[in-house]
Amino acid sequence: MLFVVLATFSMGAYAQNSKEITKERREIRKLSKAEFNEKASKDARKEAKRLTKEGWQAAPGALPMEKQLDKSYLMQQEYDEDLFPKYLMGEAMSIGENYDAAKMQALELAKQNLAGQIQTEVTALIENTVANKQLQPEEAASVVQSVSAGKNLISQSIGRVLTVVEVYRTVSNKNKEVLVRIAYNAEMAKAAAKQAVREDLEKKGEDLHNKLDKLLDW
Repeated sequence: MLFVVLATFSMGAYAQNSKEITKERREIRKLSKAEFNEKASKDARKEAKRLTKEGWQAAPGALPMEKQLDKSYLMQQEYDEDLFPKYLMGEAMSIGENYDAAKMQALELAKQNLAGQIQTEVTALIENTVANKQLQPEEAASVVQSVSAGKNLISQSIGRVLTVVEVYRTVSNKNKEVLVRIAYNAEMAKAAAKQAVREDLEKKGEDLHNKLDKLLDW
C-alpha cells in the first residue's frame, strides 16, 4: 500500500514537473520571439542598408531585401521543444554570365556550406560519445573518417532547402553575382548525415552504424 502511494506521488510529481518544464519552455520561446521580432527588424534594416550601398538588390519576383533578411534572422532564432535550433543556415555567392547560372552555382555552394556544418555537428557528437566512453577510440576514428569523407554524400543527401535570401548585383564586366542564404530543417540534416555515414561504413564492411543508431539516437 505504501509503495502504491509513493509510486502515485512520484508519478504525480513527475507529471507536475513535466508541466512546469513545458510551461517554462513555452514562456522562453514566447519571450524570445517577441525580443527577436524587434531585434531582427532592426538588424534586417541595418544589413539591407549595407547591402544596398554595395549594389545588391532583391531578385526579380522576390520579397523586398529587408523582408527577406528579417525572415532569415527570425528563422535562425527558432527552436524545437528541447530548445535546439530548428534550422541550419547556409550562405554562398557566385558569379555567372547570366542570372540563372550564378544562382544555381550559389545554391550548390550554400549546400556545401550546410554539409560542412553538419559534419562539424556530427563530429562533435562522436567526440562526446568517446569522452563518455560509449565508443572505443578506434571506432570513433573510423566514424570520423567516414564523416570527413562523406561531405559530398551529405550534400547529395540534403533534400529540399528553403531559399530565405536571394539578392544579386551586376559586376563590372556585366556578369551577375548572386547571393543566397538557405535554411534546412535540423532533423532532416541529421538524417542526411546518418545516411551518408551509414553508406560509407557499409562500404567498408563495418557494422558500426547499428551502434551509432543507439548511441547518437539516430
